[in-house]
Amino acid sequence: MTRRINIWSSPRNVSTAIMYSFRQRSDTTVVDEPLYAHYLAVTGRDHPGRDDVLATQSADIGAVVDDVILADYPTPVVFFKQMAKHLAGVDPSVTSEVLFGRCDNVILTRDPFDMLTSFQVRIPDADVDETGFVELLEILEHILDSGHEPIVLDSKLLLQNPGPVLRRLCERLDLPFDEAMMSWPAGPKPEDGAWARYWYDSVHRSTGWAPWKPKNATLLPHLQSVLDEVEPMYERLLPYCITG
Repeated sequence: MTRRINIWSSPRNVSTAIMYSFRQRSDTTVVDEPLYAHYLAVTGRDHPGRDDVLATQSADIGAVVDDVILADYPTPVVFFKQMAKHLAGVDPSVTSEVLFGRCDNVILTRDPFDMLTSFQVRIPDADVDETGFVELLEILEHILDSGHEPIVLDSKLLLQNPGPVLRRLCERLDLPFDEAMMSWPAGPKPEDGAWARYWYDSVHRSTGWAPWKPKNATLLPHLQSVLDEVEPMYERLLPYCITG
Protein backbone atom coordinates (compact mmCIF):
# COMPACT_ATOMS: atom_id res chain seq x y z
CA MET A 1 0.00 0.00 0.00
CA THR A 2 1.27 3.47 -0.90
CA ARG A 3 2.08 5.76 2.01
CA ARG A 4 1.08 9.34 1.20
CA ILE A 5 2.57 12.06 3.39
CA ASN A 6 1.53 15.72 3.32
CA ILE A 7 3.76 18.27 4.99
CA TRP A 8 1.68 21.42 5.54
CA SER A 9 3.82 24.52 5.81
CA SER A 10 3.68 28.24 6.30
CA PRO A 11 5.56 30.14 3.55
CA ARG A 12 9.29 30.88 3.59
CA ASN A 13 9.96 27.90 5.77
CA VAL A 14 12.40 25.04 5.10
CA SER A 15 9.73 23.06 3.25
CA THR A 16 11.74 22.81 0.02
CA ALA A 17 14.79 21.59 1.93
CA ILE A 18 12.61 18.94 3.59
CA MET A 19 11.29 17.95 0.16
CA TYR A 20 14.88 17.60 -1.10
CA SER A 21 15.73 15.60 2.00
CA PHE A 22 12.90 13.14 1.40
CA ARG A 23 13.80 13.06 -2.30
CA GLN A 24 17.08 11.41 -1.33
CA ARG A 25 15.26 8.39 0.07
CA SER A 26 15.21 5.41 -2.30
CA ASP A 27 11.65 4.55 -1.22
CA THR A 28 10.10 7.99 -1.81
CA THR A 29 8.72 10.10 -4.66
CA VAL A 30 8.28 13.82 -3.98
CA VAL A 31 5.64 16.19 -5.39
CA ASP A 32 5.95 19.97 -5.15
CA GLU A 33 2.85 21.95 -4.05
CA PRO A 34 0.15 20.23 -6.12
CA LEU A 35 -2.58 22.62 -4.90
CA TYR A 36 -0.82 25.84 -5.93
CA ALA A 37 -2.73 26.44 -9.17
CA HIS A 38 -6.01 25.77 -7.37
CA TYR A 39 -5.07 28.34 -4.74
CA LEU A 40 -4.15 31.00 -7.29
CA ALA A 41 -7.35 30.37 -9.26
CA VAL A 42 -9.74 30.57 -6.32
CA THR A 43 -8.06 33.51 -4.54
CA GLY A 44 -6.91 35.56 -7.53
CA ARG A 45 -3.60 36.20 -5.76
CA ASP A 46 -0.92 37.75 -7.96
CA HIS A 47 2.14 35.75 -6.96
CA PRO A 48 5.45 35.73 -8.85
CA GLY A 49 5.16 33.26 -11.72
CA ARG A 50 1.36 33.07 -11.47
CA ASP A 51 0.88 32.51 -15.21
CA ASP A 52 3.53 29.77 -15.27
CA VAL A 53 1.89 27.96 -12.37
CA LEU A 54 -1.56 28.08 -13.96
CA ALA A 55 -0.12 26.89 -17.26
CA THR A 56 1.72 23.90 -15.78
CA GLN A 57 -0.68 22.69 -13.10
CA SER A 58 -4.36 21.83 -13.01
CA ALA A 59 -6.50 24.20 -10.96
CA ASP A 60 -9.27 21.57 -10.84
CA ILE A 61 -9.15 20.13 -7.35
CA GLY A 62 -10.88 16.93 -8.48
CA ALA A 63 -8.22 16.34 -11.10
CA VAL A 64 -5.45 17.08 -8.60
CA VAL A 65 -6.89 14.56 -6.14
CA ASP A 66 -7.38 11.83 -8.75
CA ASP A 67 -4.31 12.41 -10.91
CA VAL A 68 -1.77 13.53 -8.32
CA ILE A 69 -2.68 12.87 -4.69
CA LEU A 70 -4.21 9.43 -5.26
CA ALA A 71 -2.23 8.52 -8.39
CA ASP A 72 -0.09 5.42 -8.69
CA TYR A 73 3.61 5.95 -7.95
CA PRO A 74 6.66 3.74 -8.49
CA THR A 75 7.71 4.00 -4.83
CA PRO A 76 5.96 2.88 -1.65
CA VAL A 77 6.14 6.40 -0.15
CA VAL A 78 4.96 9.67 -1.72
CA PHE A 79 5.82 12.99 -0.10
CA PHE A 80 3.65 16.00 -0.96
CA LYS A 81 5.10 19.39 -0.08
CA GLN A 82 2.03 21.53 0.64
CA MET A 83 1.38 25.12 1.63
CA ALA A 84 -1.39 25.15 4.25
CA LYS A 85 -3.01 28.22 2.72
CA HIS A 86 -3.51 26.29 -0.53
CA LEU A 87 -6.45 24.60 1.21
CA ALA A 88 -8.46 27.78 0.62
CA GLY A 89 -11.64 26.90 -1.24
CA VAL A 90 -11.11 23.13 -1.03
CA ASP A 91 -14.36 21.35 -0.17
CA PRO A 92 -14.21 20.19 3.48
CA SER A 93 -15.21 16.68 2.43
CA VAL A 94 -12.17 16.46 0.14
CA THR A 95 -9.94 17.77 2.91
CA SER A 96 -11.32 15.34 5.48
CA GLU A 97 -11.73 12.22 3.35
CA VAL A 98 -8.69 12.47 1.07
CA LEU A 99 -6.02 14.91 2.20
CA PHE A 100 -6.40 13.95 5.86
CA GLY A 101 -8.22 10.65 5.67
CA ARG A 102 -5.93 8.88 3.21
CA CYS A 103 -2.65 10.62 3.97
CA ASP A 104 -0.32 11.06 6.91
CA ASN A 105 0.02 14.73 7.83
CA VAL A 106 2.90 16.76 9.24
CA ILE A 107 2.68 20.42 10.24
CA LEU A 108 5.70 22.62 9.54
CA THR A 109 5.89 26.04 11.17
CA ARG A 110 8.31 28.89 11.72
CA ASP A 111 8.61 31.87 14.01
CA PRO A 112 6.21 34.41 12.42
CA PHE A 113 8.68 37.29 12.57
CA ASP A 114 11.30 35.32 10.67
CA MET A 115 8.69 34.09 8.21
CA LEU A 116 7.19 37.51 7.51
CA THR A 117 10.51 39.33 7.14
CA SER A 118 11.48 36.76 4.51
CA PHE A 119 8.07 36.67 2.83
CA GLN A 120 7.83 40.46 2.54
CA VAL A 121 10.72 40.48 0.06
CA ARG A 122 8.44 38.91 -2.56
CA ILE A 123 4.98 39.63 -1.10
CA PRO A 124 5.15 43.01 0.68
CA ASP A 125 1.36 43.24 1.02
CA ALA A 126 0.96 39.90 2.84
CA ASP A 127 -2.04 39.49 5.10
CA VAL A 128 -2.99 36.88 7.70
CA ASP A 129 -4.50 34.62 5.03
CA GLU A 130 -1.16 34.56 3.19
CA THR A 131 0.64 33.15 6.23
CA GLY A 132 -1.34 29.90 6.32
CA PHE A 133 -1.48 29.91 10.13
CA VAL A 134 -5.28 29.74 10.13
CA GLU A 135 -5.14 26.51 8.12
CA LEU A 136 -2.27 25.12 10.20
CA LEU A 137 -4.44 25.44 13.30
CA GLU A 138 -7.38 23.84 11.49
CA ILE A 139 -5.14 20.89 10.59
CA LEU A 140 -3.93 20.69 14.18
CA GLU A 141 -7.48 20.64 15.54
CA HIS A 142 -8.56 18.05 12.99
CA ILE A 143 -5.74 15.73 14.06
CA LEU A 144 -6.52 16.25 17.75
CA ASP A 145 -10.25 15.69 17.18
CA SER A 146 -9.44 12.42 15.43
CA GLY A 147 -7.69 11.20 18.56
CA HIS A 148 -4.16 11.30 17.16
CA GLU A 149 -1.03 13.07 18.34
CA PRO A 150 -0.04 15.85 15.89
CA ILE A 151 3.37 15.71 14.24
CA VAL A 152 4.73 19.26 14.22
CA LEU A 153 8.11 20.50 13.05
CA ASP A 154 9.53 23.93 13.81
CA SER A 155 12.17 25.09 11.36
CA LYS A 156 14.46 26.51 14.05
CA LEU A 157 14.42 23.28 16.06
CA LEU A 158 15.02 21.29 12.88
CA LEU A 159 17.97 23.40 11.76
CA GLN A 160 19.49 23.38 15.22
CA ASN A 161 19.43 19.59 15.41
CA PRO A 162 18.60 18.13 11.98
CA GLY A 163 19.75 14.55 12.48
CA PRO A 164 17.84 13.79 15.68
CA VAL A 165 14.74 15.71 14.56
CA LEU A 166 14.60 13.88 11.22
CA ARG A 167 15.12 10.56 12.98
CA ARG A 168 12.26 11.33 15.33
CA LEU A 169 10.10 12.46 12.40
CA CYS A 170 10.71 9.18 10.60
CA GLU A 171 9.93 7.29 13.80
CA ARG A 172 6.63 9.14 14.17
CA LEU A 173 5.81 8.33 10.54
CA ASP A 174 6.82 4.68 11.03
CA LEU A 175 9.53 5.00 8.39
CA PRO A 176 13.15 3.88 8.70
CA PHE A 177 15.55 6.78 8.92
CA ASP A 178 17.79 7.08 5.86
CA GLU A 179 21.16 8.80 6.30
CA ALA A 180 20.80 10.06 2.72
CA MET A 181 18.25 12.57 4.03
CA MET A 182 21.05 14.65 5.51
CA SER A 183 22.33 15.99 2.18
CA TRP A 184 21.37 16.52 -1.46
CA PRO A 185 23.02 17.78 -4.65
CA ALA A 186 23.05 21.51 -5.34
CA GLY A 187 20.92 22.98 -8.08
CA PRO A 188 17.35 22.67 -9.36
CA LYS A 189 15.53 19.34 -9.18
CA PRO A 190 13.19 17.80 -11.78
CA GLU A 191 10.34 17.87 -9.26
CA ASP A 192 10.59 21.64 -8.68
CA GLY A 193 7.42 23.56 -9.48
CA ALA A 194 7.31 26.30 -12.11
CA TRP A 195 7.65 28.87 -9.30
CA ALA A 196 11.09 27.60 -8.25
CA ARG A 197 13.02 30.34 -10.04
CA TYR A 198 11.28 32.95 -7.91
CA TRP A 199 11.61 31.25 -4.53
CA TYR A 200 14.26 28.49 -4.47
CA ASP A 201 17.51 30.34 -5.12
CA SER A 202 18.99 29.77 -1.66
CA VAL A 203 18.00 26.11 -1.38
CA HIS A 204 19.42 25.51 -4.86
CA ARG A 205 22.78 26.68 -3.52
CA SER A 206 22.58 24.30 -0.58
CA THR A 207 23.83 20.73 -0.32
CA GLY A 208 22.42 19.87 3.08
CA TRP A 209 21.14 21.23 6.37
CA ALA A 210 22.74 24.58 7.14
CA PRO A 211 22.99 25.63 10.80
CA TRP A 212 20.28 27.92 12.13
CA LYS A 213 21.31 31.56 12.44
CA PRO A 214 19.43 34.42 14.13
CA LYS A 215 17.68 36.61 11.59
CA ASN A 216 18.74 40.24 11.35
CA ALA A 217 15.85 41.93 9.57
CA THR A 218 13.28 44.69 9.95
CA LEU A 219 9.58 44.03 9.53
CA LEU A 220 7.67 46.40 7.27
CA PRO A 221 5.58 48.58 9.61
CA HIS A 222 2.24 47.69 8.01
CA LEU A 223 2.90 43.98 8.67
CA GLN A 224 3.06 44.44 12.45
CA SER A 225 -0.69 43.82 12.75
CA VAL A 226 -0.27 40.55 10.83
CA LEU A 227 2.52 39.51 13.18
CA ASP A 228 0.42 40.37 16.21
CA GLU A 229 -2.47 38.24 14.95
CA VAL A 230 -0.50 35.13 13.99
CA GLU A 231 1.90 34.93 16.95
CA PRO A 232 -0.72 33.30 19.23
CA MET A 233 -1.45 30.78 16.45
CA TYR A 234 2.23 29.89 16.28
CA GLU A 235 2.37 29.49 20.04
CA ARG A 236 -0.57 27.07 19.87
CA LEU A 237 1.54 24.78 17.68
CA LEU A 238 4.73 24.86 19.73
CA PRO A 239 3.83 22.32 22.45
CA TYR A 240 3.55 19.60 19.77
CA CYS A 241 6.92 20.26 18.10
CA ILE A 242 9.49 17.50 17.72
CA THR A 243 12.59 18.51 19.65
CA GLY A 244 14.86 15.64 18.67
